[in-house]
Amino acid sequence: LDAIMTETVQVENLVKIYSKKIKAVDNISFSIEEGEIFGLIGPNGAGKTTTLRIISTLLKPTSGKVLVYGIDVVKKPMEVKKIISYLPEESGAYKNLKGREFIKFIARLNSSSPSDEKRMISIAEEISQLGDRLDDKISTYSKGMIRRLLLAVTLMRQPRLAVLDEPTSGLDVINASRIRRIIKSYIAETGNTALVSSHNMLEVEYLCDRVAIIHKGRIIAEGAPQELKREFNASNLEEVFLKVVGE
Repeated sequence: LDAIMTETVQVENLVKIYSKKIKAVDNISFSIEEGEIFGLIGPNGAGKTTTLRIISTLLKPTSGKVLVYGIDVVKKPMEVKKIISYLPEESGAYKNLKGREFIKFIARLNSSSPSDEKRMISIAEEISQLGDRLDDKISTYSKGMIRRLLLAVTLMRQPRLAVLDEPTSGLDVINASRIRRIIKSYIAETGNTALVSSHNMLEVEYLCDRVAIIHKGRIIAEGAPQELKREFNASNLEEVFLKVVGE
């Protein structure tokens, strides 16, 4: 089955209405191929987080359909949860735990056996790149270190689909580029898939194989960054966005 199905995610005519006034997602469709890093990009309030939450089974759509590896996220959310990991934008860690204790705690929650737990812990320790700082309390960590720790526990399950909401939000250049490298090497090593949302369009160019630009709940352009820049005669994705929305 897997050999035939290269599409990791299929989103068809997805709509999410919060109230009469707020249509967060307005009939969007896109698909993500296995092994790629796909970016959902656009300004704040464009509908990115809502879309990611629906794909991650945390929110039910008003209408439309989402399949993850052929599994319907509304009909079989527990099955989808087994193969994905979701990192929310505003995610925290227990400040009074040490980094290593936090990794162990999350590994225990997610593992099926002691050997599985051990394997997850060593993957997370490696991904986090925190070294000896794992023995320090999380309350002493910088924002960038906390984000690396959270990314590590998100990826240690080696999810077939990693859903990462604004993974570098609020980070300085050095930490942001570290996080990008971690995501890139994770996908290269595992052949799994990542869906990343970001309002930082320049950053996404370095990270993503393909992107969908979302604005006011609708997808207004989609393709590989290079193709979009050519198509709109723009030097970067920010320019593409401004041209499409007519700014």
